[in-house]
Amino acid sequence: MSTTTDAITAAVLFGPGAVLATAALITQHRGRTDSAAVLQVLAESAAERANRAAAGTDIAPPDGGEGAPTPATETPARLATVHPFPAARARRAA
Repeated sequence: MSTTTDAITAAVLFGPGAVLATAALITQHRGRTDSAAVLQVLAESAAERANRAAAGTDIAPPDGGEGAPTPATETPARLATVHPFPAARARRAA
């Protein structure tokens, strides 16, 4: 084969891969930058919540949303009778 044919074949085979690899590397770099920004915001938010908890101030959500649920003080009513399985009839793997 001639040199021209080899060059055309190499361009057809490796060209799209080189373009896609460049795009993938750019996307990964932007993703790391975004991740670093998100981690910074989360760290700041956690530090602010820790400071508010240490100061004993109200720990309401910053956007005015619903707070944490209060724990249940009474046992819930049973809706049906629960029968335990007999221990002697336990199934075993074959």
